Formats: sequence, structure tokens, C-alpha cells
Amino acid sequence: MKKRIFSALLALALLAGFGGAFALDAGSARVVIGADLTDEQRESVYECFGVVRGSTQELTVTNAEERQYLDGLISSDKIGTRSISCVFIELLPEGSGLEISTENITWCTREMYVNALATAGITDARVIVAAPWAVSGTAGLTGIFKAYEDLSGEKLDDVAKILGTQELVITAELAEEIGKYDAVEIVNALKELLTETQKMTDDEIRAEIRKLAEEYDVAITDEQMEKLISLCRSFENMSVEELKEKVQSAQDTIKRIAEVQEKFGGFVQTVKNVFQAIIEFFAKLFKRGE
Repeated sequence: MKKRIFSALLALALLAGFGGAFALDAGSARVVIGADLTDEQRESVYECFGVVRGSTQELTVTNAEERQYLDGLISSDKIGTRSISCVFIELLPEGSGLEISTENITWCTREMYVNALATAGITDARVIVAAPWAVSGTAGLTGIFKAYEDLSGEKLDDVAKILGTQELVITAELAEEIGKYDAVEIVNALKELLTETQKMTDDEIRAEIRKLAEEYDVAITDEQMEKLISLCRSFENMSVEELKEKVQSAQDTIKRIAEVQEKFGGFVQTVKNVFQAIIEFFAKLFKRGE
């Protein structure tokens, strides 16, 4: 009996210890807070980040700054009139890749952020995008750009930042219709075709997009087709080799995200099984004591 109780308590202790494993080191990092949040809402975001307020340099992002990148890409009502999205960013050693997590971000996925950030020139960083309530997450990129430039002391290329934002929005819109994985993969495939698409007419690019759609067994509307063509033409403003390198970096990170999700899914099931075993154990124990 003592052995069983000890095993149950040990399992509980391990589970409790696991929760603290996600605490972040707030050393060389930045936090960017939406300018329109209340103090209480800011505190809730800091809790999401796992950072004590005041321990990390804090920047502010305004709605006007967000519109600098988003105007013309998505409807004004989706951008809104307030700055809500917040960001934590910590630079990682070269070759580490991107570690992305989100909280209350409903439209943009981690994979979409990875691609957009790689396009903008951010490849090695731990990033959390969060909000005190559910938001689309498109404005989060503005905060990431601002924090990265302040933290690294490097100015990101303006064209690359606008292109990264355009990519995020178009991929998110496409994902609503065909699924996030297919949307991300199709956009990455178009990046890799850049050396060819530069020499193609719009009709030839349409044909390539149709081939990709058939390969992923998805339907692309005329409106989506035109946006993808526009994105292809925008990519032409970047170095072909540099863009291919960024695609590879993003793909490696996305693969790691998929592997972690698979492992974590198995872990969650294990946790559920342990909890169920503990509940059943104590239920039997109390039943015997009646």
C-alpha cells in the first residue's frame, strides 16, 4: 500500500515539476506591448510570457505602426483601431532556428510566423505572440520587427518586412479555405520556383499554381490565384539565393515544430493516462476505507 501511495505522489510531483519547465529566461530579450492595453491586461500578457514585469526592457507598439505594414493587405476592420497584440523575443545562437509559440492568436499559426519571419530576415530567435483575448495575430509581426531591431541593433530591410507581412496575410487567408499545412507548403513551393517564375508570364505562373493545387489536392479560387501571383511578383524583389536559403531554414523549423507536436501529443495522452490511474487508485482506496 505504501509503495502505491508513493508512486502516485511521485507521479503528481513529476507533473507539477513539468509545468515549471516552460519558464523563460528574460535576460537578453525584449517585450513589446500593445499601446492600448490596461495595466491589468499587460500583467496577464506577462504571465503568458512567463516573465516578471520590469525584468525585461519593454517597448510599445501603436496601431499607427501596425497599419504601416498592414494597410492595403487586409480590411481595415480586421486591423482595428487599437494595438492589442504583444510580443516576447529572445535572440538565439546562430543556427538555432525559430521557436514560436502563441496565446490567444486565432488566425496566424506558428508555421506562418516562421515563414514570414524568415522572409523578413529573422531566423534565430525565441518568439511568443500573445494577447489578453482572441485576436487575428497579423499585427504581431510589427511588434516582432520592432523588438528584433532594438535587440539586435540591426535594421531589417523594409522591403523584406513588407513582403513578410504580405506573405503572412495571404497564407492565413488561403489557410481558411484549404488548411494551414497546404497553404504554407504552396507558398514555400512558390518561393523555391522563383528562378523560374521571374521569366514567366502571369498565365504561366497560374499554370504552375494549378499544378501545385492538384499536387496538394486543393481548390484555388480566382481571387486566391491573383493574390498568389502578386506574392510571386513581390518575391522577385529579393535575392533568389537568399530567399531559397530562408525557405530551407523555415522548412527545417516547421519540421521541428511538427515533431514536437507529435511528441507532445503522445506526452499529453500519457499524462491523461497517469491522472486516470491516480484517480482510479484513490477511488479504490477510499472505497476500501468505507
